[in-house]
Amino acid sequence: MGSLPARGRPWYKRFGYHAVRIFVTWSFWICFGFRVRGSKNIPRLGGALICPNHTSHLDPLIGGISTSRAMNFLAKKELFSVPLLRGLISFLDSIPIDRFGMSAGAIKEMLKRLKRQELILMFPEGTRSLDGRMGVVKTGFATLARRTNVPVIPVGIEGAQRAWPRARSFPIPGPRIRVVVGEPIQPEHYAQLTDEEFAQLLERRIKDCIREGRRQLRWPAERINDGLETRPSADQTPTVSARIDGTGDRVQAPR
Repeated sequence: MGSLPARGRPWYKRFGYHAVRIFVTWSFWICFGFRVRGSKNIPRLGGALICPNHTSHLDPLIGGISTSRAMNFLAKKELFSVPLLRGLISFLDSIPIDRFGMSAGAIKEMLKRLKRQELILMFPEGTRSLDGRMGVVKTGFATLARRTNVPVIPVGIEGAQRAWPRARSFPIPGPRIRVVVGEPIQPEHYAQLTDEEFAQLLERRIKDCIREGRRQLRWPAERINDGLETRPSADQTPTVSARIDGTGDRVQAPR
């Protein structure tokens, strides 16, 4: 399997997770010509925040199969009441989050798993794109990284939006999907940055990964930057530390 599984889980959950990962990986190879480049940039051991762009319903699955290590997922609380999903996301020990923000309990659980040297998949834009263009990276991830001293790994996903865009009920086999995992942003690097500078750096790195994915898909040179233009920042995301300290503010959650 290439690495140690997440600790603190019974053997049947570890086995089941990797069985699901292998099945999904093969399905994506067949349906979408799925390929990953740079997976070696995800550390074999230790905690990390995995931060991809977010354009499709497929993105959580794509993040999970981009490494042989077990991944921790965030899931909206209402999904735990959907019969077809409740069993799966509970089996995967997904972290429940509110639709419009993360509770202190969810944030503390994320901190605990990062300190337990596990991986967490977090979409730093805070929501899926409506049109395939990348949004502004919010600063909510920064305090999680600083509190746990873990690397933050930029990931670019290209092709998923055409395979299963936000507005569709079901995916369409055929569009090719590429994932590029960038070099980690290490704690000694982001320690010198403000949260805003950290978010801007992560956004640039994710965009670089998307561009590389498009090159692999042989996009025309004049279209490589489509949808990656810099947008005015409107980041109103309160810090994670403020939520934990009991201010009553909420951190915007992936939707």
